[in-house]
Amino acid sequence: MKAKRTLPFEPDYAVPPGETLRETMESLGMTQADLAMRTELTAVTLNRIFKGEQPISYETANRLEKVTGVPAEFWNALEAKYREQLTKLADRNRLKRDLSWLKQIPTGELVKREAIEADTDKPAMLQNVLKFYGVTSVSAWTEVWERPAVAARRSPCFKSQPGPASAWIRMGELQAQKRQCQPYNRASFLKSLNDIRVLTFRAPDDFMHELIEKCAQCGVALSLVPEFKKAPWNGATEWLTPDKAMILLSLRGKSEDKFWFSFFHEAGHVLHDSKKDLLINDGSKGDPREQRADDFASETLIPSSFHKRIMQADSTDVIRRLSEEIGVSTGIVAGRYEHLTGKWAMFKNLIRRLEWSEARKA
Repeated sequence: MKAKRTLPFEPDYAVPPGETLRETMESLGMTQADLAMRTELTAVTLNRIFKGEQPISYETANRLEKVTGVPAEFWNALEAKYREQLTKLADRNRLKRDLSWLKQIPTGELVKREAIEADTDKPAMLQNVLKFYGVTSVSAWTEVWERPAVAARRSPCFKSQPGPASAWIRMGELQAQKRQCQPYNRASFLKSLNDIRVLTFRAPDDFMHELIEKCAQCGVALSLVPEFKKAPWNGATEWLTPDKAMILLSLRGKSEDKFWFSFFHEAGHVLHDSKKDLLINDGSKGDPREQRADDFASETLIPSSFHKRIMQADSTDVIRRLSEEIGVSTGIVAGRYEHLTGKWAMFKNLIRRLEWSEARKA
């Protein structure tokens, strides 16, 4: 049976070290005047220390050791603990003012995916979410994710659901940060795409690890994160550093033709677009960067010179022969046939389905 997690006790108050000093003074039979005379501290200073208004300095701690016999290390540690607790209390009060922000973040889904720990205490939950995002406050989150200078470089779809969008992308970032990658090399990545095309013939539980490795050798970290509700997107591209790009895929649609098109779409962004942009593939039209990435993916997988023959295919044997000739999986050719002709039921049985359990083996 799984052991129940024991939560540490977090007091909602802070006891100044002056309280302990007062108790020590009284146990030694000293008056405040006696302590002031022996330590050469003024009565005003002692009063401020008793109330926690003035910290016990290292010099004061040394004086107290000589007068009370209590080591200076004790007073220093007590003072540090008090100041730390004051900071925590101030932070907690600040968090209470920002609790409404949590409503836009899919906390339940993040808990389910074990990205954050659940907590019935709302300020503690907010703290967990901020830690997930790697920021200290909601204002810092806003600065990172919503400030105009950043938002202007993002796909328009990000604006509609910044909470789910940022959660999905952040999970991708954290996964990508753990990927060990060589410094980005554009020529190597472009060349590797020819080898990656060949992987389309293999089953997902066989190709995924090699796909990740081939990308990493060129400075591209491939992340696989299931989509979030209200952010059902196919993929995204972001530069984590000038030498490391992230391609984030969701497996949305769970078919091999859509997965590979999404991958090469994002590869097009890596190769051709600014390192300052965060680009999300939501399937919308109108952004020239997205259209360029679509064209790159389409031509890289299946050159348009094959389109006429694909549209004329009348049997699975023809689709399979074209697959061998083009050098991509039968399912991708079948998917292109559906896209070109609008006959979505034709050759549907040739398109393999992808499952998250297979992707997670990578």
